Amino acid sequence: MKKLEFIEIAPRDGFQSVKEFIDTDIKKEVVDRLVDVGFKNIQVTSFISEKAIPQMRDAKEVAEYAINKYKDVNFFALAPNFMGVENAYNAGLREITYVISLSKTHNMSNVKRTHDESFAELEKVIKTYPDMKINLDVATAFGCPFEGRSKIEDLVKFIERGVSVGVTTFDICDTIGVAYPKQVETFMTVLQETFPTCKFGIHIHDTRSMGIICTLTAIKAGITRIFSVCSGLGGCPFAPGASGNTASEDLANMLILEGYEIDVDLEKLIETAKFIYEKIPTGIFSSHHIHIKNSICSCQ
Repeated sequence: MKKLEFIEIAPRDGFQSVKEFIDTDIKKEVVDRLVDVGFKNIQVTSFISEKAIPQMRDAKEVAEYAINKYKDVNFFALAPNFMGVENAYNAGLREITYVISLSKTHNMSNVKRTHDESFAELEKVIKTYPDMKINLDVATAFGCPFEGRSKIEDLVKFIERGVSVGVTTFDICDTIGVAYPKQVETFMTVLQETFPTCKFGIHIHDTRSMGIICTLTAIKAGITRIFSVCSGLGGCPFAPGASGNTASEDLANMLILEGYEIDVDLEKLIETAKFIYEKIPTGIFSSHHIHIKNSICSCQ
C-alpha cells in the first residue's frame, strides 16, 4: 500500500473555534507533542484578523517557535488573504494554505469576499511570493449550510479557475461534515482524472460520524494526502452546525490496522489527545480513546 501524507492540523483547525483563549505555552507544548508523535507536516496556526478569530492572535509567536525549534518538520499556516500571507512570510513560513469556499455564500461569510475577489487576491499572492508554496483549501466542497449539496460540475470549474492562476495542490474540504462515501469516491475520482497533474488532499469533518469512512474512501480512490485533528476538536466558526473534525488518533488506528504506512506513534498520539482534553475541555473526547490504548498495550 502507498505511504500516506498524514497531516496534523490541530493547532489551527482544532483551536480556532475554542472561544476561551488557549495559553500560548499550551499551544507550544501541543506542537512539541505532535512533533514527538512523528508528524512531519503540521498546520501550526492561522494568520487571520484577530477580530475575526481572537484565538489566533499569537500566530507569529507560535509559528516562529515551531520553525526555529524544529528544522526537520514542515510547518505551514492558513492565510485567507494577502495580508495573512504577508504576515506568515514575515514570520518565516514558506508554505501556506489559502482558502476559498466553493459556495459563494459561505465564502462571503467566511472571508468577506466574492469568488472574483478571492481569486484575484490569490493570483496576487502567487505573483508576489514566488518562493511560497501555495495550497488551496476548497471549503464547503461537498456541501454548504447556506446553499445545500455541492455539484461535481461546479467543483471542476472551481479547480479549473485555481489552475489558471497557478495552483497545483488542492485540499478538498468537507467543512460542515455532510459528505458521504459514494459522493467522496465520485468527487475524488473525477478530480484526479480531470486534473492528472494536480495533487489533491482530503479533509473531512466528523459532524455526522462519517469522517473516518469518508477519508478511507478517498484513500481507496487514490488520495494519499489526508488531514485530521488530534482529539477531534474544532470546526468552522462561520459554518452553522460544523462541529468537530476527524480525530487523528482514531484515523491513525484504523489506517494502521488496514496496513497503511504512516509515520506516527499511536500511543503518543493518544496521550497527546488526552493532554488536549485536559487542557482544553471543549475538545471532543470520549472513552474510545482509552479503549484503543488498552488494546495497544495488551498486544505488546
